[in-house]
Amino acid sequence: MSWKRVIGRVAFTNCDPLFYGLDKRWSVLPAPPAWLTGHLMRRDCLTAPIPTADYAKYSDELYLIPELGIVSNGAVGSVILFGTRTVENMRDIALPSDSSTSNLLLRWLLKNRDLDPKLIETGPDLDSMLDCCDGALLIGDRALASASKNPDLVQLDLGGEWTSITGLPMVFGVFACLRDSPVSSIKEVRGDLLANYDKFNSDQNQRNEVIKHSAERIGTDEARISSYFDKEVRNTIEGDALEGLLRFLKDVCMMEKEPEWLELN
Repeated sequence: MSWKRVIGRVAFTNCDPLFYGLDKRWSVLPAPPAWLTGHLMRRDCLTAPIPTADYAKYSDELYLIPELGIVSNGAVGSVILFGTRTVENMRDIALPSDSSTSNLLLRWLLKNRDLDPKLIETGPDLDSMLDCCDGALLIGDRALASASKNPDLVQLDLGGEWTSITGLPMVFGVFACLRDSPVSSIKEVRGDLLANYDKFNSDQNQRNEVIKHSAERIGTDEARISSYFDKEVRNTIEGDALEGLLRFLKDVCMMEKEPEWLELN
């Protein structure tokens, strides 16, 4: 299949409302967030929800696609710093290799608290991370499941901390495309993803199916996933989420220019 019919997606629950039951004319390429950036740059897919920090890095080659993204409304439940000590007493923290945005955000949050623990990049496994470090950053489904199983180890929710400092939502992922991508295809995929998301929010049967599917896949209860979608994460960038995106790009990524959005008219 041509890359023009392939959509990258984060292989986590946070994208399920967009992709569950998506029209079969699209092929879906699931991968960890940081991997999706490489897939997009190599033209393995037409678009993908890449880490916001990676958009800043490659902004000269990319456009943002309006509205679509991965947004936390405050505490997100799936970007968590675990530890056997409080954040202030952590001597070292293991960082996962699969999310540039969360790693960069954690560095910024630590600096905001005048903290400077040693940061070590490792594979994303809580037990092995805590075997070598006082703290461990996990994202996505691993964070959701680990927080449910080990609530006593939860030390910091990065989405919640960002919102407490800025008063704004945190945009962890943005849908982007290469600047020479076919606009008609981008319009088509954007329309299908937004229609799927609208169906998730307006059709209770669809919502129930997504929640059941997500809960079974990561091994947690449906009530937790329902709360996650209701209160913690959403897939549209608008209003205060757009303000949050701009703040993150400027203050954390040190991006001097304004982000550029694909014109779909």
